[in-house]
Amino acid sequence: MASLKALRARINSVKSTRKITSAMKMVAASKLKRAQTQAEAARPYAERMQRMLAALAVSAAGSPTAPRMLIGTGRDQVQLLIVVTADRGLAGAFNTNVGRAARTAIQRLEAEGKTVKVITVGRKGRDYLRREYASRLIGEYSFAGKKRVEFSDVDEVAARITAMLAAGEFDVCTVVYNRFMSVISQVPTESRLVPLPLPEIAPVETTGPQAQYEFEPDEEAILAALLPRNMAIQLFRALIESAAGEQGARMSAMDNATRNAGDMINRLTLNYNRTRQANITRELIEIISGAEAI
Repeated sequence: MASLKALRARINSVKSTRKITSAMKMVAASKLKRAQTQAEAARPYAERMQRMLAALAVSAAGSPTAPRMLIGTGRDQVQLLIVVTADRGLAGAFNTNVGRAARTAIQRLEAEGKTVKVITVGRKGRDYLRREYASRLIGEYSFAGKKRVEFSDVDEVAARITAMLAAGEFDVCTVVYNRFMSVISQVPTESRLVPLPLPEIAPVETTGPQAQYEFEPDEEAILAALLPRNMAIQLFRALIESAAGEQGARMSAMDNATRNAGDMINRLTLNYNRTRQANITRELIEIISGAEAI
């Protein structure tokens, strides 16, 4: 049985931990509101941009002079994965889920005979994948010192991808990140960046006149200008979705840790009281036994 001094020290230690987890929960809750607002505000623009370019690209996809970012290289042998995680831990399984999704994607692609290259955005993803796939890592980025992710932060990553595509260093690019659904739900998601995913358009039988659109300049020139921007927008969306999910996961994890600390304090306090009562009873028995012996 532990001594009273050891139990008091353990109770004080758990109380200190509970104060820390409670403070972290409140900080995460305050950051979550801003991150969630930013993520929800960016979704309509990113989704509309993707749909608009996809609809515009349908007519230009068959052209041999179409931008490479639209049609790709015509192969899918070299796969580039952009893995977006957090820079900090203490967020439950948030980072682990993305790492597992990336690992599953790597294993699936390599089983198909593909060559995989990985760029990580966030230190936790780098640390997770470096243990097993260090040879696939070709770049890493971190925004640990920034309070808020800005659109300018993705410029370097987008420029790197554009340069690699122009050099023919990959055929298909996919971003893996946690999509923010709610405080307790973040879904690992794969979204293809290059080539641009085109919608499946079913043939429609029409009898009336159809609208015709003229583009100035032509579709290919418009796509060449907008596709790199769209890729940066989709990357930015992945980053802010991940940032919102990180704060939600951390708030949930710290709330659970605070509750568990409270339960442990109650158990230790009960054990402390029982031990103290047992010591008092033993001392009384010793006093009474000594008095009777006299």
